[in-house]
Amino acid sequence: MAVIYPFMQGLREAAFPAPGKTVTLKSFIPDSGTEFISLTRPLDSHLEHVDFSSLLHCLSFEQIIQIFASAVLERKIIFLAEGLSTLSQCIHAAAALLYPFSWAHTYIPVVPERLLDTVCCPTPFMVGVQMRFRQEVMDSPMEEVLLVNLCEGTFLLSVGDEKDILPPKLQDDILNSLGRGIELKTPEEINEHVSGPFVQFFVKTVGHYASYIKRESNGQGYFQERSFYKALASKTNRRFVKKFVKTQLFSLFIQEAEKSKNPPAGYFQKKILEYEEQKKQKKTREKTDTRTVVNRRD
Repeated sequence: MAVIYPFMQGLREAAFPAPGKTVTLKSFIPDSGTEFISLTRPLDSHLEHVDFSSLLHCLSFEQIIQIFASAVLERKIIFLAEGLSTLSQCIHAAAALLYPFSWAHTYIPVVPERLLDTVCCPTPFMVGVQMRFRQEVMDSPMEEVLLVNLCEGTFLLSVGDEKDILPPKLQDDILNSLGRGIELKTPEEINEHVSGPFVQFFVKTVGHYASYIKRESNGQGYFQERSFYKALASKTNRRFVKKFVKTQLFSLFIQEAEKSKNPPAGYFQKKILEYEEQKKQKKTREKTDTRTVVNRRD
């Protein structure tokens, strides 16, 4: 207690750091003297309290990608499982895949019996239902729903086009990234490993959003939607983004971006900058290679 109490007192009195900033505490350690302890707040907390292990245990990579695709277009998704922890962990993990976007519709990790009618709602939802209510759910009037059986790793109901929602090339990129070396990782590394390819998907499809927010003299931003999706060279990417910009997911995200004069400093922005730098380096290499070929011909 002689060590812990002064440390906790110093922590309580310190100013809470902004995202990405560090707070330094002075603490006396017996036999060591005074030490300075630095604590850095993460730029954002998109993987806090997320556990992808349950989702990976229950479903294949291909199925996880189809669930992601359905969520991106804000469809109705129901998870069935025996255990409450499996339901809550899997539905939370599925929602976390949408980072930097946030699910803006009905979200109930474990639906109580009295609220089972939720599965009949005409609006988008992401809910978890215990397996003992499976028949009640199956007998409910539902349209265009993805019903996921986590116990057996199957889809009991689906719209049928889940494999075709995402651009094929980017879908393959996610699948290939997920399959590389996941068995060698700690729980924290698994979270990064699973989340990373989906973040990269958004970087490649909508990471250029900030360039298409034009600002008035008063600082108010206006998003140029048409120019934004037309800037994509790939037809399949453009086709997907034209649908995605109509969702609440994207609308709420872009509304916040319009209010802010600078892109939010966080993991997503960091990945956008890394991707843009990689593209610049690739162009430089291509120009260098072209000059080398021309000089050889000369």
